[in-house]
Amino acid sequence: METLSSDTKEFLNKHKNKKIVFTNGCFDILHIGHVEYLNEAKAQGDVLIIGLNSDKSIKVLKGSDRPINNENDRAAMLLNLKSVDCVQVFTEQTPLEIIKLINPNILVKGGDWKIEQIVGSDYVLSRGGIVKSLMFKNGYSTSNLISAVQGKK
Repeated sequence: METLSSDTKEFLNKHKNKKIVFTNGCFDILHIGHVEYLNEAKAQGDVLIIGLNSDKSIKVLKGSDRPINNENDRAAMLLNLKSVDCVQVFTEQTPLEIIKLINPNILVKGGDWKIEQIVGSDYVLSRGGIVKSLMFKNGYSTSNLISAVQGKK
């Protein structure tokens, strides 16, 4: 069962009257596609919270050789981006429980996701929130970067 960190609880309490945007992902190796996407996500509201896949959940999703960067390092890198206000690590395979605990006003994912495919979209919409599929920068992915570094591309 997911719980919010004390930092996230404090952040939510401090920003309860703000328009909260939520997105989630692995963000294993940050690239320009991530940065542009997160800038666009932040522009949808007042504050941006990222649900960050735990190391364990990434191994299940991406394989035993991932993540490249551990969850603490990934969270620290994200928190040092201008667009990111809060990072909450989640351990389950989807961020649904974290979304229910955070109750964002706006839920976003990259443009490669259809709204009906976005985990938590039904929940957010049922509460009067907004769900958006944002732009997608073709050619940028962590998997492509790893392949290039390994000389497979």
